[in-house]
Amino acid sequence: MLLPRRTLLAGLSASALAALPRAAAAARALRIGYQRSSTLIALLRQDGGLERALAPLDTTLSWHEFTSGLPIMEALNAGQIDVSADVADTVPIFAQAAGARISYIAQEAPSPEAQAILVPADSPAKSVADLRGRRVAVTKGAGSHYLLLAALGEAGLTFKDITPAYLTPADGRAALASSGVEAWVAWDPFLSAARQQSAARVLRDGVGLSLYKRYYLAADPYVAANGPVLATLFAQLAETGNWVKANPAEAAARLAPLWKIEPEVILRANERRSYRVEAVTRAGLSEQQKIADAFRAEGLLPRAVDTSTLGIWAPQGR
Repeated sequence: MLLPRRTLLAGLSASALAALPRAAAAARALRIGYQRSSTLIALLRQDGGLERALAPLDTTLSWHEFTSGLPIMEALNAGQIDVSADVADTVPIFAQAAGARISYIAQEAPSPEAQAILVPADSPAKSVADLRGRRVAVTKGAGSHYLLLAALGEAGLTFKDITPAYLTPADGRAALASSGVEAWVAWDPFLSAARQQSAARVLRDGVGLSLYKRYYLAADPYVAANGPVLATLFAQLAETGNWVKANPAEAAARLAPLWKIEPEVILRANERRSYRVEAVTRAGLSEQQKIADAFRAEGLLPRAVDTSTLGIWAPQGR
């Protein structure tokens, strides 16, 4: 029996509508969270290189900017993004303490000089020990947070010997300039900008205290289902990192309008960053437990963290 035309059309419409979600789902999605200091991601986003590399994998990209690393981890754990651009070594530890289901997917080799404790040029402070009782700006959970802990310990102080002011990089710099704080713990490019523009003085950098690796992470469900996408991302990051070190002036010129910082400042900042993208290994994560234990000892983590339980993804053959 032939179906009435109206019934047939309704059936076809329902079938077409039912097929739409499946068709849309055929394309992979990659949502990347980044912050202003995410150099390699900033360059890939600017020139469209990652979109082109992912096109054969039928993958669409979206970019999501955050003020610092901890909000990126929160979004990653909540399923709002799939991958984080580089975050400081401390950030995955705080995320792990909060129960995040994430894995390391890449790292940038150590850059200990790329973060430091700054004081105004005319500050009477001559050493970290002089910060006792002082107000110090730091971004909570950032690599600079651990540098501050380690530097205080080296000077025979604890976190309770200072008054921390938890501020974003922009607010920390403003507070230092207005005497709202007496020291600020910063990382590049903010570190170099402050030194160039306000003659801020380095009290202690990370050499001998903190390796300051930067890590790329992804949500565990995304890692399990998207190995080829992650391999492409890894290759693009490694290629871009090599390009930055081989072409410092051009890299600075491209980053200047993105960061709204003079190219000369960016040149100095990039000299202190390794930008060497590597696969993460369990042995290479040895400092992570040391960092976690230091934060726990100061009561800054809600619970003890075993950093060896976080997942690791690596490209085949690495």
